[in-house]
Amino acid sequence: MKTFFKDESGATAIEYGLIAAAMALALITAMPSITSAVKTKFSSLGGHVTSGT
Repeated sequence: MKTFFKDESGATAIEYGLIAAAMALALITAMPSITSAVKTKFSSLGGHVTSGT
């Protein structure tokens, strides 16, 4: 029973899974504002290209 509780072979995979889940949640949360900012920049750039200024 002691060896079962001391075995940490799956701990690393679980930690990487938790890190990946946290990163995914952060990206999903930030994506609407990033999308809005990129759309605004491209619209501004398109206006400048069209007008020549």
